[in-house]
Amino acid sequence: MNEPSPRIHPTALIEPDVVLGPGTSVWDHVHIRRGARLGRDCIVGEKTYIAYDVVIGALCKLNACVYVCAGVTLEDGVMVAAHTVFTNDLHPRATDPDLQRLQDSAPNASTLATRVRRGTTIGANCTIGPGLELGAFCMVGMGSVVTTDVPPHALVVGNPARVVGAVCRCGAVIARAVGNVVPTGEHRCGCGRTLVWPASRD
Repeated sequence: MNEPSPRIHPTALIEPDVVLGPGTSVWDHVHIRRGARLGRDCIVGEKTYIAYDVVIGALCKLNACVYVCAGVTLEDGVMVAAHTVFTNDLHPRATDPDLQRLQDSAPNASTLATRVRRGTTIGANCTIGPGLELGAFCMVGMGSVVTTDVPPHALVVGNPARVVGAVCRCGAVIARAVGNVVPTGEHRCGCGRTLVWPASRD
């Protein structure tokens, strides 16, 4: 049985050496830079930008106007909602310190990598700081600014984002933080799954 070919809108700009997995859909006015790798059955929404050498796993969904900078890795099953922005520069400046020339955009010592673990959901209009790890199946609430690592299965919201609960693999909130602390132990979801908090990588 033949695997389905990627579907690419005629207005999308796909640079050389980009790999698109079977069944992946790239919608209008998307720009994917050289060397990026996308797995099977992904959706890349309109006007999304994916920088060079970015790695995106299978079954990922990027909604409209997402900005994925160099150094970002999205594992399988990640959802990134509209207008989310990833960042990678710890010391961003347009020019050298003497304002004589533009800085090169190539990665340097202050360019940090970010990894989004499998099953994560990032809500609309979020900003993800550089050099972070978002744990498996965590959920970032809409409009949040993430400045520190996010534990697996954590629900984080706000600016800066803070842990306010725990979420099941299905996405349901199954525990709420009390005094900024999620109660430890087992939490059962209506879907039948059980989560032990704090959660380990799974």
